[in-house]
Amino acid sequence: MVEIPNVGTKAPDFSVLNQNGENINLKDLNGKWVVMYFYPKDDTPGCTIEANEFTSLSKNFEKENTIIFGISPDDEKSHCKFIEKYKLNIDLLADTEKKLVTEYGVWKEKSMYGRTYMGVTRTTFLIDDKGDVAEVWTNVKAKGHAEIVLNRLVEIKQ
Repeated sequence: MVEIPNVGTKAPDFSVLNQNGENINLKDLNGKWVVMYFYPKDDTPGCTIEANEFTSLSKNFEKENTIIFGISPDDEKSHCKFIEKYKLNIDLLADTEKKLVTEYGVWKEKSMYGRTYMGVTRTTFLIDDKGDVAEVWTNVKAKGHAEIVLNRLVEIKQ
């Protein structure tokens, strides 16, 4: 089982497609701050709350030179439907091969109603403009989380 990257360590690089089929590489984003929030599934209640809140605060993140990526194992088509349905203005990355969720240590055994299964644990990483992990939130509660991330980003950058 891969551990979650620690604050102060280099963020694992990645190359994955966004909702438009464009290849996104972390190394290409040097000089920008990056919010990577991992979520289980498009168009589910908690994931929708989180995506809507990051969308509503996206201009504030932009002012802080920060890009937001929502990441789940859903494919580009699913991401496009999710974006269209809720008018989201953030990029969603399609980790269909589960490489990113594994590399970032968020693909874990979960249980519901006595059944165990593998799934994404809601986790957010703040990556600084040099590609290092600046903050990590685990076991995230969707409601209010985007504002918590924004406040911490502003605090760190001061």
